[in-house]
Amino acid sequence: MSKWEKKFGRFAIPNLTLVLIMCYVAGYVLTLFAPGVMGYLNLDTYAILHGQVWRLVTWLIAPPGSFDLFTIIMLFFYFSLGTTLERVWGTWRYNVYIFSGILLTVLGAFLSMGIYYLAVPDVSPLMFQWGASFYSTYYVNMSIFLAYAFTFPNNQVLLMFVIPVKVKWLGIIYGVMLAFEMLQAVQWKLWFLVAAIAASLLNALLFFWQSKNHMHLRPKQIKRRAEFRQDLRRNPGITKHKCAVCGMTDQDDPDLEFRFCTKCNGNYEYCQHHLFTHTHVK
Repeated sequence: MSKWEKKFGRFAIPNLTLVLIMCYVAGYVLTLFAPGVMGYLNLDTYAILHGQVWRLVTWLIAPPGSFDLFTIIMLFFYFSLGTTLERVWGTWRYNVYIFSGILLTVLGAFLSMGIYYLAVPDVSPLMFQWGASFYSTYYVNMSIFLAYAFTFPNNQVLLMFVIPVKVKWLGIIYGVMLAFEMLQAVQWKLWFLVAAIAASLLNALLFFWQSKNHMHLRPKQIKRRAEFRQDLRRNPGITKHKCAVCGMTDQDDPDLEFRFCTKCNGNYEYCQHHLFTHTHVK
């Protein structure tokens, strides 16, 4: 991951969660004022193979449901979660997570198409037009919650705005619900839905297996960060820390936190974005 970031990190999109939400807004506006247009933008794999390649991208604006007060609350909630993850993981790592979920969804859509053709060789194109309704960024955004639960398992949220619950329990419940929903879809042979759910779960599992030692912010870490800032203010103009991956120093960004890696062979120091994501030096 760190090697890729050195080469392609400059192409990462900042505030990606806001971009996804704006896609939602555009989808809701089109649904309200030009509902027929969405039929030419969704992830219809049959239409893509017959020349409508823009659908590989435009399906991202497909809204997952009706627009109401609950939708607005959820969008604000996921904007908060996504922004927090981007600050902790770094823009590059967060981009990789989101776009890998999108790519897996597209691949799953074509895989489900192949399954339908194997089961019913003369299946009607209308089947794939109907199946395209299952593909939106809903499950991609839901995977943001799983990512947040993994990174901050002991943080609390107010369930129904009243009941304090640790995020890890909500993450477990949501994961079980997704798995049960996917099993039901398999039983009903709704391969479109299976592909959408499986892409979300597989993205989370693969990403966290690769980064199972990822950072969890704790109160002690926050305290050490505050002490570091105070020390930097008392001794301005002196560079004390430098990240071995991105080269950022405490002079470039006083808000960065630096740590030495105990698994690297040598005194290698990393910023908070690369402490748990770099390749260990042996």
